[in-house]
Amino acid sequence: MKPGKGASVMAPGRIGIAAVMATAMVTAATATAVFGQAAAPMVAAGTAQAVTVAPSSMTEGEIRKVDRETGKITIRHGPIANLEMPAMTMVFRISDPAMLDRVKEGAKVRFLADRVGGALTVTQLEPAS
Repeated sequence: MKPGKGASVMAPGRIGIAAVMATAMVTAATATAVFGQAAAPMVAAGTAQAVTVAPSSMTEGEIRKVDRETGKITIRHGPIANLEMPAMTMVFRISDPAMLDRVKEGAKVRFLADRVGGALTVTQLEPAS
């Protein structure tokens, strides 16, 4: 299509604001469908506001093993949204070794995990209510 009315010319590799907004709307709709809750509002990068990311929510799990020597914990957990990880049992590093003193095998917990230095790490841990 030649440039004219209704057409725009962009440098190769650039994305138009309409494409960015359409992607943001699809992402928000998908998050609502998958996680059952609305994602935080998003706006296009380069505007007055930066893209806002939905806050992480706690994941429920059960402590399967506590290894104080290595600073690791094994948790059978539900889906971890921010890591796009399904439910499973796995070993995590702990950001604060003192967390290991507050839990024991079989305990029900809520936790936040993230990639820290390339390793999956529990950054917050609390008893499940």
